[in-house]
Amino acid sequence: MENIKDVVRGKYAEAALRVHTGGSSCCGAGPATDCCDPITSNLYDHRQTDGLPETAVLASLGCGNPTALAELRAGEIVLDLGSGGGIDVLLSARRVGPTGKAYGVDMTDEMLALANENKRQAGVDNVEFLKGEIENIPLPDNSVDVIISNCVINLSADKDRVLREAFRVLKPGGRLAVSDVVTRGEIPLDIRQSMLLWVGCLAGALEENDYRKKLDAAGFVDIGMEPTRIYRIDEAREFLASAGVDVDVIAPSVDGKFMSAFVRAVKPAAKVV
Repeated sequence: MENIKDVVRGKYAEAALRVHTGGSSCCGAGPATDCCDPITSNLYDHRQTDGLPETAVLASLGCGNPTALAELRAGEIVLDLGSGGGIDVLLSARRVGPTGKAYGVDMTDEMLALANENKRQAGVDNVEFLKGEIENIPLPDNSVDVIISNCVINLSADKDRVLREAFRVLKPGGRLAVSDVVTRGEIPLDIRQSMLLWVGCLAGALEENDYRKKLDAAGFVDIGMEPTRIYRIDEAREFLASAGVDVDVIAPSVDGKFMSAFVRAVKPAAKVV
């Protein structure tokens, strides 16, 4: 588990440093306007990102746009798990307004430094970035209204603990609204590992029914899972071929079985005695 954290930390540290040279975090050192990854590209409407620091946009490594789907309301307290360069925290801060607050938690020093610089450039006061791991959220019980996350939970080797921690810090009636990579149906292990290399999920994406079961075990109710992008094998053809994979052979086993999904769940409201 610690090895996985080290690899993830290293990947995101490199991504944070790349954006300072105008490179895109999503596909190496190339310009952000030429991102080759269909998973991380074109997630945000320009009307959303207008006024945000360019480095916040460049540092995005997500697979969705949870802030557009979470139905955030004025005055709410929001927490982003694995906040990276801070784009979703800054967007959330806009939505909850000055009476609300947006927290971001990240374990990578370079990303935290980038996020705080983006906060300074954006001139927002209702944002705070915290150093920590999503398996050990540095906030008290029952302290936030909404938890968002953008393609980060799949990177954890202990997803059960992540979901228990999310449940702990949510207020009764609080909402989980995250974008994540999931799989649908059975996929041979060797093929799964090749595909997961492509989508960047170092610890492995959950099968959608397993995800539901883990949310239920953590105590969540009203669980929903809505595919937002279904990945086709042709999108990964070049990457997989360069890794020595016979794409035409594996296509029937994987095509359309990897997807970004918007995952919703609710912490039950407190019972009135």
